[in-house]
Amino acid sequence: MEKKNLDWANIGFSYIQTDKRYVSHYKDGAWDEGVLTSDASITLSECAGVLQYAQTCFEGLKAYTTEDGRIVTFRPDQNAKRMVNSAKGLEMPPFPEERFLEAVEMTVAANAAYVPPYGSGATLYIRPYMFGSSPVIGVKPAEQYQFRMFVTPVGPYFKGGARPLTIRVSDFDRAAPRGTGNIKAGLNYAMSLHAIVSAHEEGYDENMYLDPQTRTKVEETGGANFLFVTRDNKIVTPKSNSILPSITRRSLVHVAKEYLGMEVEEREVLLSEVKDFAECGLCGTAAVISPVGKIVDHGTEICFPSGMEKIGSVTQKLYDTLTGIQMGRIEAPEGWIHEIPVK
Repeated sequence: MEKKNLDWANIGFSYIQTDKRYVSHYKDGAWDEGVLTSDASITLSECAGVLQYAQTCFEGLKAYTTEDGRIVTFRPDQNAKRMVNSAKGLEMPPFPEERFLEAVEMTVAANAAYVPPYGSGATLYIRPYMFGSSPVIGVKPAEQYQFRMFVTPVGPYFKGGARPLTIRVSDFDRAAPRGTGNIKAGLNYAMSLHAIVSAHEEGYDENMYLDPQTRTKVEETGGANFLFVTRDNKIVTPKSNSILPSITRRSLVHVAKEYLGMEVEEREVLLSEVKDFAECGLCGTAAVISPVGKIVDHGTEICFPSGMEKIGSVTQKLYDTLTGIQMGRIEAPEGWIHEIPVK
């Protein structure tokens, strides 16, 4: 298949409109069959539930061109399950998991010319999302919904690729205890916008959010989970009920255990112990894993031995192994790679 004429090596992490997107409507207690459409616009009532009370959730996953030329996605069944959980948490009708996977196949196949070629460093980002579409003026769930999915080719999430990041300990809270932090709700990300803009204005790449109850434990950033490496090469990831369960983090944990033979701990991580770790990374769909070189806690710098010039050796092994699995260079665990049938 002939690819679109794009500068694949230099595209950023931004929206590029593609040819087709998937749309399904929920009305009278059921989802319709769903269709592919070339219309990228949405028409809504001024009183739609999503506009009045932020009743919306989303997912993010990627499609890749493997070394042997296939187009694949990475663990889309896990995104389908997580979106069901998010919908339930917002009193929205879950979109069936099997139909989610069908929508991924249809949307990626219809935009196969936008899937970046192997070795370009770019990927096809897939954005499924759902929102309340019917008018709601009292505080209650909407009665009608839309499930939609579009794709866009993207480059690295952080400018400069895998250079070590500098992040700050934020004075803001990302999510309330027993709130919505463990689901992928749009409102969680809206709450992080002021914090990330102010961080960028002060020269930081991201925020480290602490637990809002005691402000002594590491949670996550606005869009990624933390992963630490101890000085004796043990992987440690923070555990909290208000952290979004990252599919990438869970995959990296499996890679560390089963492919690299490393010990892994998922536990509460105190801010006071961060200075003792050898490496730190941020993991998520968009970036896979990005190294952190320095954390600034209100003027006190925590500098990791891996430094600010290059990615740490363990973080590099994790990145290389997981991307090798995604790109078909390394054999994947059963069920991790979902091939897209393209006619």
